[in-house]
Amino acid sequence: QVQLVESGGGLVQPGGSLRLSCAGSGFTFRAFGMNWYRQPPEKEREYVASISSGGDTEHHADSVKGRFTISRDNSRNMVYLQMNNLGPDDSAVYYCKGGPRQAYWGQGTQVTVSS
Repeated sequence: QVQLVESGGGLVQPGGSLRLSCAGSGFTFRAFGMNWYRQPPEKEREYVASISSGGDTEHHADSVKGRFTISRDNSRNMVYLQMNNLGPDDSAVYYCKGGPRQAYWGQGTQVTVSS
């Protein structure tokens, strides 16, 4: 079955960096665009970034543009989110989304930005 598994979250100080990973399985990973979303505490889930199936087209939300970078490695069935210059407003559970019909979500990984 289709699975998306995120990893790489944790506690980081303001101004720090983290790299999130999402491993896809159970589908032809290279055939589908992939996305990152996040859900801050007591807020709705929001879009962060997306990447095309071949990795040649990326899009980032204005709130993260210039600080976050989405990428993928189709040979490893992985999508990544490099997050730099993190601030407290970036604290959230980060989710990977994609697969057939863009219907699948991972379980999420917690990112906490705090001193």
